[in-house]
Amino acid sequence: MDFNVKRLAADAGTLFSRAVQFTEEKFGQAEKTELDAHLENLLTRAETTKHWTEKILKQTEVLLQPNPNVRIEEFLYEKLDKKVPTRMNNHELLGQSMIDSGNEFGPGTAYGNALVKCGETEKQIGGAERELIQSSAINFLTPFRNFLEGDFKTILKERKLLQNKRLDLDAAKTKLKKAKMADARALAEQDLKMTQSEFDRQAEITRLLLEGIGSTHAHHLRCLNDFVEAQMTYYAQCYQYMVDLQKQLGNFPSGFSSNNNQSTASGAASVSVPILPLTGTLPASTANASSGFTELQNFSGSRKARVLYDYDAAGSNELSLLADEVIMVSSVPGMDSDWLMGERGNQKGKVPITYLELLN
Repeated sequence: MDFNVKRLAADAGTLFSRAVQFTEEKFGQAEKTELDAHLENLLTRAETTKHWTEKILKQTEVLLQPNPNVRIEEFLYEKLDKKVPTRMNNHELLGQSMIDSGNEFGPGTAYGNALVKCGETEKQIGGAERELIQSSAINFLTPFRNFLEGDFKTILKERKLLQNKRLDLDAAKTKLKKAKMADARALAEQDLKMTQSEFDRQAEITRLLLEGIGSTHAHHLRCLNDFVEAQMTYYAQCYQYMVDLQKQLGNFPSGFSSNNNQSTASGAASVSVPILPLTGTLPASTANASSGFTELQNFSGSRKARVLYDYDAAGSNELSLLADEVIMVSSVPGMDSDWLMGERGNQKGKVPITYLELLN
């Protein structure tokens, strides 16, 4: 019991001396020990990292979920450790409305059928958006949030301890200056030596933690790469879905085709664009510049090529492909550099280079 009373009294005395020291520093009545420049720079970098991590985290959440009410609801569910109720996103809601209206008008009619196909594509895009949000939450938002709620809180705790140790050190210096008697000076010198040691030790702990910000930046860079890859996959999927939808709508009678002006429509019809395969990453855009393809396009002759991905011909002048099959390819004068002429037995047609791998 006496020990606890003494300990409480000692703690109260320490808090009082810190308060006195802090107040006198504010009024310019006491000297203040300054941290070394390196430690000050580390503290500044940590504060900057915290500020921009919070800002990027907030803006990414807004990007992934623009509705503030939904964000608040998801936040509350997370704090209550409850599962967020599953709800359809905007693309899925639009898709379902299109499907329902298409079925109402009659899927056997051109308009009804088109609405159903558009609705199915919108729901596919909604699913891709859901995957983007999930991937971004795991690989990007969570690491940023973990830094703010974990590592940076530890830094704040140790920095506060350093501030207290610094106040104790300066209070000890002030006490030594005011000591007149030899015994009092001896006790003050001993106290100063102890507080200096504690301050130096806490400064070293804080420095080591702050230097870990460099590792945090490296980790966040990897998270940023993951976020970019997730977005790239999402946009590639959306592009592929819309290209497929446009091809399906293009099979409708001309009276139901696009309402764009004639010059735009005729211009689009004259351009042949190879459709990219739907994969996690896009094939390299410089594939047609490889030595094998360049040689084949510059000289006559044919080569064997392995098909990398399935490809559905968009017209009668193209050749449908199956992944892993081997076909013969050759160059035709005047043909677009992104295409080659493919042959499979008696079948012949244009094939996109991005789907091929030349064989020796």
